[in-house]
Amino acid sequence: MTRVFVTGAGGMLGRDLLAVLATRGDLTVTAATRADLDVTDAGAVRAAVAGHDVVLNTAAWTDVDGAERDEAAATAVNGDAVAHLARACAEHGARLVHVSTDYVFAGDADTPYAEDAPTDPINAYGRSKLAGERAVVRFLPETGYLVRTAWLYGAHGRNFVTTMLGLAATREHLDVVDDQQGQPTWSYALATRLVALVDAALAGRAPAGTYHGTCTGQTTWYGLARAAFTLAGLDPDRVRPTTSDRFPRPAARPAYSVLGHDRWAEAGLPPLPDWHDALSDAFASPTAPTPWKVA
Repeated sequence: MTRVFVTGAGGMLGRDLLAVLATRGDLTVTAATRADLDVTDAGAVRAAVAGHDVVLNTAAWTDVDGAERDEAAATAVNGDAVAHLARACAEHGARLVHVSTDYVFAGDADTPYAEDAPTDPINAYGRSKLAGERAVVRFLPETGYLVRTAWLYGAHGRNFVTTMLGLAATREHLDVVDDQQGQPTWSYALATRLVALVDAALAGRAPAGTYHGTCTGQTTWYGLARAAFTLAGLDPDRVRPTTSDRFPRPAARPAYSVLGHDRWAEAGLPPLPDWHDALSDAFASPTAPTPWKVA
């Protein structure tokens, strides 16, 4: 039995990860929510990791604008806590799969960012996540896995798709930014891929290092909103394009968050599906939340 420890188990990705892991009879899974484990407590982390073969870390500070207001607090969770996990994994001989973000890049490219592209975050959230990445590389050069994702949506918790469809009930038109490019990614599809990466790592097929866990293809927030409206049986023309300067935020957002996926081939795995296909599968899923079932 492989012993797996999941942090951030109460979050959107964490809950999907537990659902995928529950289908496996060859794994023993321990799940820790924020209430169960303070990941900023090094001693508690060391004790929690003991006895496990693999740690899947989905615990994170995800409030991008909040990070701009309190970078130290964001870094404590996204940077220091990851270092605690990496040290504990090194001490106990466990592999670590850590989920990171596209925000470690500047967002000024015009072709997909490769896994080894230079990092240059433009906001506090990105800097805090980059600190976590560096901790994994430092303490687990042979057994640490970084999986960068972006534009996550899913059945659990707040996300863009659910927000847009919720607003559709009260607004005739929605103005959505059309000048940020990215890859909408279904959290369940990512969870499935993370488990496949664990399998490949344990079998010695997946080299340590960085992978990009986003769906293929690209669109804008406006394009994603229109696609979600169509799947929900709503008129997509109710979504109107606008620009980011119409919605000033404390933290700057990358204009281009499209990631390349070449490293999956080294692990013998294909990239995640095209974002259109994943979105359709998400809407067809029995776990799709009520706002997605307008049609």
